[in-house]
Amino acid sequence: MYGFDLKNSYTLLPDIFYTHIQPTPVSSPKIVVFNRPLSQALGLNTDELEGSIGAEIFSGNKPPEELKTIAQAYAGHQFGYFTILGDGRALLLGEQITPHGNRFDLQLKGSGPTPYSRGGDGRAALGPMLREYIISEAMFALGIPTTRSLAVVVTADPVFRETPLTGAILTRVAASHLRVGTFQFAAQKGDITALQALADYAISRHFPHIELSESDREHGIDTVNTQAYLMLLREVIQRQASLISKWQLVGFIHGVMNTDNMTISGETIDYGPCAFMDTYHPQTVFSSIDRQGRYAYGNQPTIGGWNLSRFAETLVPLLHSEQPIAIKMAQEELNKYTGLYHQHWLQGMRSKLGLFNQDPEDETMIKDLLHLMEDHQLDFTNTFIQLMNETCPDVDGFHDWRQRWQQRTQKQPQLKGEVLSLMKQSNPAVIPRNHQVEAALGSAVNQSDLAPLHALMEALATPYDHSSNKEPYTAPPPPSNVPYRTYCGT
Repeated sequence: MYGFDLKNSYTLLPDIFYTHIQPTPVSSPKIVVFNRPLSQALGLNTDELEGSIGAEIFSGNKPPEELKTIAQAYAGHQFGYFTILGDGRALLLGEQITPHGNRFDLQLKGSGPTPYSRGGDGRAALGPMLREYIISEAMFALGIPTTRSLAVVVTADPVFRETPLTGAILTRVAASHLRVGTFQFAAQKGDITALQALADYAISRHFPHIELSESDREHGIDTVNTQAYLMLLREVIQRQASLISKWQLVGFIHGVMNTDNMTISGETIDYGPCAFMDTYHPQTVFSSIDRQGRYAYGNQPTIGGWNLSRFAETLVPLLHSEQPIAIKMAQEELNKYTGLYHQHWLQGMRSKLGLFNQDPEDETMIKDLLHLMEDHQLDFTNTFIQLMNETCPDVDGFHDWRQRWQQRTQKQPQLKGEVLSLMKQSNPAVIPRNHQVEAALGSAVNQSDLAPLHALMEALATPYDHSSNKEPYTAPPPPSNVPYRTYCGT
């Protein structure tokens, strides 16, 4: 009914990984925003679900089918410290099978307390849920792997924090919610059978080209034929190297790169204290709880490697029956991460500068540009736009650098128009500027005026469209003595 074709293959895993639990009912649910294109792609009955029926379903009041909703268990290193966690305010409705046969998790975020809530109320406020909707859809439009947002439902039940806030529930869509922290949870339990079942599930769901031999399935860690688990590690490393390079290329700062917020699928997940960088500086950090700058912009590639090391540790029992050999196998794969990330990042920066081929001096030229941005507090996104528009920031050293860059572009066979076309495809005209996001959220939450949010979303939907109508969304924030801060939405 309503286009739902829901399965729940996750419940085939050992029951340590989840708990069956029903959403807590809410009062007077109403859809605030609904993602029609995503709904259609999922094969849902969009017209029916956009109204009161959808509000009942996406609030958790009336789950779409007779499936047992679950909360997932996982662990994670939070700012470097290991903790047992789980879905403290989220429930998995099920896995939607699309008309093309693809599988996506449908998860309600803010649906009430679970056994993993650790004393919390399991609820969410409207502002943070709308924020995730905006940023996740902007990331999708930018071409960055991400979870997505199907709907935000507002309720008549207040959420009590420092002050009473309007309650809301987000429907999140993901390739899966398998995390590095899910593997850490299994490893911490010391249950090798459960760990192997989880690894097999991750392979079959996300990397079906990896073949699991019957000897692997039957003999587990007693067999040396465990190349499938080594390939799983290799695939996750490759996806994370690519993902984080894409973050860096648009100035995205995740803000809370804990291992429970790192997916096996390679999607960006958890849009709590994230933000986009305006003025370029490697140590830019927005999160109010990241006082040491652990997850600052310039640290993200390194933290990605640290998180992958924690993932590799969980797979050691599956890689080889002799631990020293297994550790060596894992380390050899981990050693490739830095080079993979650098390769993706350097190619991306070449594209942003309209460079089709490679030159030994490219990296030096790129780093010199970044140093100029940092020294003169230039806007990261708009500096590339200025280069495309043949303008030059009026700062010391930039004119000379621009001449170097023009000489470099002339060394390749592509014509000027082709260079400009590549730059337009690689440099967004608009990003979710923090001040514009806050303005849209303020209007929606405080005045119940969604017009600014819809206008912002329309601009963000086509970020590589460089037409003049995008200009209102390209301006950096006005000067301020107060640094911008983001907060984990609770």
